[in-house]
Amino acid sequence: MYDFLIAPFVEFGFMQRALAGSLLLALGACPVGVFLMLRRMSLTGDAMAHAILPGAAAGFLLYGLQIVPMTIGGLIAGVIVALGAGAVSRFTVQREDASMAAFYLISLALGVLIVSLRGSSVDLMHVLFGTVLALNDDALTLIALISGITLLTLAIFWRALIAECLDPLFLRSVSRLGTPVHFIFLGLVVLNLVGGFQALGTLLSVGLMMLPAAAARFWTARVEPMCVLAFGFGAISCISGLLISYHASLPSGPAIILSAGAIYLASILMGTRGVFNTKLRRHRHRTA
Repeated sequence: MYDFLIAPFVEFGFMQRALAGSLLLALGACPVGVFLMLRRMSLTGDAMAHAILPGAAAGFLLYGLQIVPMTIGGLIAGVIVALGAGAVSRFTVQREDASMAAFYLISLALGVLIVSLRGSSVDLMHVLFGTVLALNDDALTLIALISGITLLTLAIFWRALIAECLDPLFLRSVSRLGTPVHFIFLGLVVLNLVGGFQALGTLLSVGLMMLPAAAARFWTARVEPMCVLAFGFGAISCISGLLISYHASLPSGPAIILSAGAIYLASILMGTRGVFNTKLRRHRHRTA
């Protein structure tokens, strides 16, 4: 048991950095995923994950696989897409889901094109799917900083975020925070996807954000326990995914996301608000 569960994280520095980075990422991304889900914006996370690609690709084109230029580029691109899609939905007849889809499709194509101008297929795979086992101290520092900013921002705007999840029109009618909170939240989404990009790449980072949150929804209806439970599921996914990757010689990023997917499927069936317990309560109600 020790050799299987503990030894990889004790004996190898790259496994320790991968574990630290993925847990820090889950700490910030999973609560953000809960609010995305409650706001019925789950696919927005996927769109924003694609949106950061051209900025990260531009940083790669100019400086190679350097963390700082690619991070800054991804952050700028994500903010531009978030503000652009939000502005289109606010000031035109088009809804936010359609404008976000349009922006992310353009961003994805542009990002792949930029990477292809200089890099090989290996470089493109690195940008799209990340290398969690190759995290360095700079990447860990960045992810820790992003998680800290995320938790602090959520604590400050907690009540406003919950109010916007329940009734955004009411929040805008009684407070000036409605529109600013919306864009601040989109900024948090971009920030965490940029951090996840360092470990899991642009296409998988949204998985760690959304799957634990979706799984937690089957266990509780309250927001605070849901955020805590989502982080717990995210942490379990990171640990189990890294262990599976190490022992089975599989890609670490997909292993983490598939572990989160397994927890999600189990929650659908076994959660307190899942299929089995819901049917059991209905059966008891009918026979009572």
